[in-house]
Amino acid sequence: MAITVPPYPSFARLAQHEQNGRDYTIRHRPGSSGLLVMAPHGGGIEPGTGDMAGALAGRRHAFYCFKGLKKEGNRILHITSNRFDEPLAMHMLQEAQWVVTLHGCRGDDPIVWIGGRDVMLGDAFAHCLEGMGIPSRRAEHAGLRGLHPDNICNRGGFSAGVQLEVSLGLRRMLFTDLFRRRIRYRTPLFYRMAHMLQSCLQEVETRRWICIDPPAALR
Repeated sequence: MAITVPPYPSFARLAQHEQNGRDYTIRHRPGSSGLLVMAPHGGGIEPGTGDMAGALAGRRHAFYCFKGLKKEGNRILHITSNRFDEPLAMHMLQEAQWVVTLHGCRGDDPIVWIGGRDVMLGDAFAHCLEGMGIPSRRAEHAGLRGLHPDNICNRGGFSAGVQLEVSLGLRRMLFTDLFRRRIRYRTPLFYRMAHMLQSCLQEVETRRWICIDPPAALR
C-alpha cells in the first residue's frame, strides 16, 4: 500500500528537507500598481497556475510563484494558503495593497471558483468570465472560500483579496498538455482569458482609486 506523505506545515519545515533549485524554485518580479498576483502552488503542485498568474500580472502588477520542480510527489510542497510563510512572499505581501491568488482545484467541469474577501473584484472577475463563456461561481466549499484573514489573498494592505480556483477541466483547456511542463503550449483560450482578466483588473483598479482616498488607503 502506498504511503501518503502530508504536506509541510510551514516553509521552515519544507526548507529543512527540500532544496531550492532542485525540488522547488521561486519566480518573482516587481510591479507598479500595488497589486500582487501570486501562485503559491505553481509548477507540479497545481499545474498551470504559475503560467496563469504570470500572464495576469503582466509587467504592471507584481508577480510571485512558488514552483514545484519534482518529477513526482510535488504535493508535499503544498503549504496551505492560511499558513504560507515563505520569506520573500511575506515581504512582497507587506508591500502590496491588494492580492489575487491563482490555484488549481479538482473537477472535470470547466469552472472557476471565486473566493476571498474582496467582493467587488471577485464579482467583476465572475462577470468577465461568464461573458466569455467560462462558468464561475462564488466558492462555497470550506477549502475554496479563502475568507480567513490569514489566507494570503487577504494579507495585502486592504486585508481583502481574491482567490481564483481553476478546475482541472478548465486548466486542461488552457494548455495543450497540462502535465508535460517543458513541451506544453498555451491555447488561444489561455490568452483570451488572461486578456479578459487583465482588462477587468484595470477597470476595477480605476473605480477603486476613484472611490478610495489614496492617502488613507496607503496608511
